[in-house]
Amino acid sequence: MSVSPEQKETCEFPPDWEDDERMAFLFSAFKENREVNTTDWDSKMDFWAPLVVSHCRQRGSVCVNLQDLNESFRRKGSAPLGLSTVIQNMARSGKVQKESEFAANVDSGWLSWGVGLLLVKPLKWTLSTLLGSGRVPLEESFVVMELVKEKAAALMEAYRNSPVSDRTLLSFPELRSLSSHICPDETTLCMALLQLQRDKHVNVSLHEGEKLVKFSQAGQGRVSPVTEVDLGIYQLQCSEKLLEERVEALGQEAQKCREQARSLLKEGKKSQALRCLRGRKRVEKKADRLYAQLETVKGILDRIANSQTDRLVMQAYQAGVAALRISLKGVTVERAENLVDQIQELCDTQDEISQAVAGAALDSTAETDELEEELKSLLEENAPDEPATLPDVPAHPVSPAVEADGRVDDFLRSLPAVPPSSYGITDEELDRELRRLTLSDTEAQQKGLSMPVKKPEPAQ
Repeated sequence: MSVSPEQKETCEFPPDWEDDERMAFLFSAFKENREVNTTDWDSKMDFWAPLVVSHCRQRGSVCVNLQDLNESFRRKGSAPLGLSTVIQNMARSGKVQKESEFAANVDSGWLSWGVGLLLVKPLKWTLSTLLGSGRVPLEESFVVMELVKEKAAALMEAYRNSPVSDRTLLSFPELRSLSSHICPDETTLCMALLQLQRDKHVNVSLHEGEKLVKFSQAGQGRVSPVTEVDLGIYQLQCSEKLLEERVEALGQEAQKCREQARSLLKEGKKSQALRCLRGRKRVEKKADRLYAQLETVKGILDRIANSQTDRLVMQAYQAGVAALRISLKGVTVERAENLVDQIQELCDTQDEISQAVAGAALDSTAETDELEEELKSLLEENAPDEPATLPDVPAHPVSPAVEADGRVDDFLRSLPAVPPSSYGITDEELDRELRRLTLSDTEAQQKGLSMPVKKPEPAQ
């Protein structure tokens, strides 16, 4: 793959590319023995190896050869002298791999595709290796392993997110169209598919001269081989697509005949307009037959899909039965009943133990009741014989002229006389003030507050 001037201009180079002194050192050849100066040798390798990978990523390619690299990295008319050593070192470290080695494990499907032609190209490399030459042929192609793995992952993701992800088989032209934004050329697509085949995610085959690719479905660890069932479903899907295209084309043709008939009728050509309408009827009948066939094919595909679902359900049932049989191994009804009886006996024993413990607790409770009765009797003996009785609080103002049962209370007589009011306060006002003070004292007691009582001053 040659490098065009436009591609060369779009290549991004590191900042050192503008430093003439630095680039003169990097463009020089490597020492034959790394041990002579390991620092210089490693410095050059650390510069060129990442640049080779970055250059291929910018072009969207996964393959590279020495001739393209010399053209891409040419600076002021000079090409780097150590790129051959860089390629050899990257091959030893596994960063790149010869196409012949990469495609060495291809199956018969790839060989039928013509990928086996890749094995012929590296013949010069094999002869030069046998003859002891350490130089890399200019046209020898290498696969950058990091990039081909990225392309393979992107291709698999594009398939899983596409509308055709429910189809197990895809034709190579369909896959080429699907991956056009990932793989810029057919060689890159083949390399990505080879990597997916290495990872057991893809199988390829050739059926009646058509290249087919089978992807692994979501949830499957690896792809299964292409079977006759897969080929039959693929043929039905192709028939469905073909019938849909023909039905759509016939519909457009019928619409075109109708428009022609309308135009001819406007021009007064009635006989020609009738012929167009007859042609439209024939096209519509043909479209109806094809549509009936299309419905039949869709019905068959639906039945196949349902059968596959049923098969998966049956497999799940079988796995569940096997797991249940293993989990119930050694478990019988007699053993279960025996365990239940043992549990019941243990529960009865526990109930008896609990009742015994509760009886001991009742005895101690009775003794405690006797002690409490004795303590109560002692308190009654120490209590006074008769509680002190106080007279009831009068509800009305006290007057010395009032008598109870025809007698004047001695207690009231002993009290001093109430001085006359010199402040203009009536008995009703004093009564209301007394009730207010009584209510205030009651609220203070409820809140737990101790309010100091102010002694009344003697009347003047």
